[in-house]
Amino acid sequence: MKWALYNFLFACVFPFLLPGFLIRMLRRGGYRAHMGERFGLYDHAVHAALKQPGARFVWVHAVSVGEVQVAGQLMRAWREVESSVRFCLSVTSSTGHTVALKEVTANDLLIYNPLDFPNFVKSALGLIQPRALILTESEIWPIFIRHAKKMGIPVFLINARVSDRSAPRYAKGKFFFKDVFACFTRIFSQSELDTARLIAGGAQAVQIETTGSFKFDVARRNEAKERELAEWIGGGRILLGGSTWPGEERILLRAYQRIRAALSEATGAQKSVLVLAPRHFEKADAVEAAIREFGFSCVRRSRGEKATGDPNEVFLADTTGELMGLYGLAEVVFVGKSMCAHGSQNMIEPCLCGKPTVVGPYTENFRSVMSDLLESQAIIQEKDEKGVEDTLVNLFLKGDAALGKRAAEAVSHRRGVVPRCVETIRSARA
Repeated sequence: MKWALYNFLFACVFPFLLPGFLIRMLRRGGYRAHMGERFGLYDHAVHAALKQPGARFVWVHAVSVGEVQVAGQLMRAWREVESSVRFCLSVTSSTGHTVALKEVTANDLLIYNPLDFPNFVKSALGLIQPRALILTESEIWPIFIRHAKKMGIPVFLINARVSDRSAPRYAKGKFFFKDVFACFTRIFSQSELDTARLIAGGAQAVQIETTGSFKFDVARRNEAKERELAEWIGGGRILLGGSTWPGEERILLRAYQRIRAALSEATGAQKSVLVLAPRHFEKADAVEAAIREFGFSCVRRSRGEKATGDPNEVFLADTTGELMGLYGLAEVVFVGKSMCAHGSQNMIEPCLCGKPTVVGPYTENFRSVMSDLLESQAIIQEKDEKGVEDTLVNLFLKGDAALGKRAAEAVSHRRGVVPRCVETIRSARA
């Protein structure tokens, strides 16, 4: 009865979701591609790949950029111990699809995940017939999970987290979610808090292993990209806003104005540079407008523009896959999505590079990571815009090498989660 009710509710809600799909198709060209895959319909290339001789695919599902990076690290670790393994990597967003192209090999499949409705899920699972199904973080799709279990496919949840927003929903819906969690062979949780919340939502303690965050293993420096971006920027000490959300760029611009004013009074000061890397590139026009409003000129990466030597230039990095290179170049970093109630972007990456890193008050998506970094005094968290702005200015003008060193050490000490989980998954049975 529970599952029938879920299917009925999905069928009622889906027609209202369809306009959203159509709008995203119009706004994002990539979203239009492979639309049929969301309904379990696949083209000739997918069918041909499935007919090739070789081992059955391991299906790994991720939503967007952060989860795809987690999936990519798991796949790399698995290939190190089983070179013949083949993966079917599924994503939800077009941005995730773009990043995922770099994570798959010629022997793998890259698809969009089917919508969580019986006909679509049965079609996809029946065609691919994976040897295991691995979901990332908070990707709980009840019908998908249940049908995999019914087919005898081991189901895993890696880097599992339960947000503040989702925790009461799981607890209130325990009567339903306990049956969903029962389908998992193993759950690898980010923290003791996430484990407690999963148990409160109906999972069994014996199913869960608290491993810490996969994302400490995911972060990797990209020195080739650092060299390429250094040429684009043309030198100088860099203040970086990484994965910023609307409004956060203005905090960086105000801080940069203060830094410029302070350095203009210093003799022999090295040139300062502001680089803004918005989380959503479709917002880049608005970011450029803000840059010009503050009296700066804009050098935009997507247009192929480069530094001209104008001291009023601000650099707008609105291209995919380059943020890690920018973190390696920066002197001080602000990590975005942390000044609004959306839970922050990944702060591990700049810490890995040994950069003094600042975040705002909202870091719920990285609760366990922030706990570790704060405990190690490896990151600075401010409660409001004024605090962030003042801290960025002070760090840039005065420096804090010790903070950067603690950040790099904190990340290094927490690596190694992924290989251990891979070994557990490989040896598990449904």
